[in-house]
Amino acid sequence: MTFDPGEDRKRADEARLAQEAGRWRSHSRRVQLYRRLLPILIVLLAGGALTWTVFRTVMSGVEREASAAKEIRLDNPMFHGQDAAGRSFIIGAQGAVRDPATGRFRLNGPVLRLNLGGTKVTEMTADAGIYNETARSVTIGPNVRISDGGSGFVLTTPEAVVDTASGVVTGDKGVEGRGPLGTISATSYAIYEQGERVVFRGSGDNKVQGTINPASGE
Repeated sequence: MTFDPGEDRKRADEARLAQEAGRWRSHSRRVQLYRRLLPILIVLLAGGALTWTVFRTVMSGVEREASAAKEIRLDNPMFHGQDAAGRSFIIGAQGAVRDPATGRFRLNGPVLRLNLGGTKVTEMTADAGIYNETARSVTIGPNVRISDGGSGFVLTTPEAVVDTASGVVTGDKGVEGRGPLGTISATSYAIYEQGERVVFRGSGDNKVQGTINPASGE
């Protein structure tokens, strides 16, 4: 038997080529598979992202509706009470919403009447306010208007804080007053005894300023 090195090399080359061809065909099949799967994966991922976005949007809406459903809405509410001295007051509003998380009432167009039955009823109005029944306080503003029915004096201020336990009204965002006796402006104010006594204060260079009208007929 004659040994032919060239024939062996030929068979080895053919085997190597067959192996390479097999690997190439396997790689080609994987490439074709990836080409078919890639668009499907892209669609699935895009669909998943869209589905999650829609889901979160729907859930957010449900959560908002659930929260709103827990809120107590009142039209033209009226809260009655008394301070520590037994003086009656009324807290009214065009509308109110009770926050379930805090128990506070958000007031729209609040109206407060203090010292009911007294010689001088103090009335307070504003655009909005917060009534904290637990803390026994009412904060109203902006555009607060405080009128004293006894003297005809009217105060205007950005904010007023009412302590319904003591009947004291305070504010530190500036105040202006006008009435039959004249005008006054100050940095802060405090109304005691549900309107029986008013104290004005200045701050730094902003002193309390006022004018007195001459008596009628003089």
